[in-house]
Amino acid sequence: MREESAGSRARKAIRKHYQKILKHEQAVLADRDPEELHQMRIAMRRLRSVSRGFNQVLILPEQAAEKRIRNFGRTLGELRDLDVLLENLEKAGKSPLKNSELNAYHFVQRFLHQQRRKKVTVVRNLINGSRYKHFKSSLTDWLKKPKLTAVAKLTIRTITPDLLFPFVNDLFLHPGLQVGVRMKYGEPVPIEYKTPRRVNFIVHREGLLLHSLRKQVKRVRYQLSFFTDLYPETFANYVKDMKGFQDSLGLLQDSLVMEAMYQNTLGQNYKKKIPTLVKALNQQRFKAWKDWEKLRNTYLRPETRLNFRKELLNYTSEANHDKVVPSIHQEIG
Repeated sequence: MREESAGSRARKAIRKHYQKILKHEQAVLADRDPEELHQMRIAMRRLRSVSRGFNQVLILPEQAAEKRIRNFGRTLGELRDLDVLLENLEKAGKSPLKNSELNAYHFVQRFLHQQRRKKVTVVRNLINGSRYKHFKSSLTDWLKKPKLTAVAKLTIRTITPDLLFPFVNDLFLHPGLQVGVRMKYGEPVPIEYKTPRRVNFIVHREGLLLHSLRKQVKRVRYQLSFFTDLYPETFANYVKDMKGFQDSLGLLQDSLVMEAMYQNTLGQNYKKKIPTLVKALNQQRFKAWKDWEKLRNTYLRPETRLNFRKELLNYTSEANHDKVVPSIHQEIG
């Protein structure tokens, strides 16, 4: 049997995530279940990841280029962010609140619902708009007759490391990995932050950098997940690590967004108005930092990085050499 080509795998990935977008479209318009929006946003992100990861293979139409997909994803993301804020607020509200906090809590809740109604209208206008319709028609036509580069004719196994290494390299060189680290003789030495107060300080100071790191981790995770079927089982451990990075950094970002929302809706004295909620937020942030710190410290070690790089080349081992891949892998996470 012929080995799968890079073009074939890229085309299958495009089709898979495009079909998932279409699957959730009508439910998002109906707006009965926030999970539908979440799944459509994930599918849009995955589609963008395919476009970026296989950019040396694909020639996509302008109406379905990465920039257009990114804009669609951003609009969906703005509504999803409000859903996450409401979900987190509901969880926080399950803690016993003082009577003096209830008015502020319900004020914030009403504000978020008001903002959400506005964003629902924006998302509906997007899905019913001409740009989105052109995106769908152009991608549907492309799938019928794909345009690919000469690289697409190579087997996927031939170019897999070439596709993955740039993303992993960008992660290893990201300055966000150095947050909370001091250098000693050219070697990184993690600084232990033992109190929520110290964690609050560093997270507020370096929040944008940590958010940027999270986005790079997500890119790596998505790219790795396209190729897990080509690798030994040990490869999945790195995908799992990226998911751990993404989760802990995501909780840190959520805590900053939540705190900013409290401040914007309740004013500078928000801490006095909702002390129970602020305390819970600080505890969540401290735990998320500790989880991220533990995993990050592992990836500061040269041996961890070296083993990761070796793993990216491990698919060429004799055990995998004769493996034929008829379709893309089943997604992780």
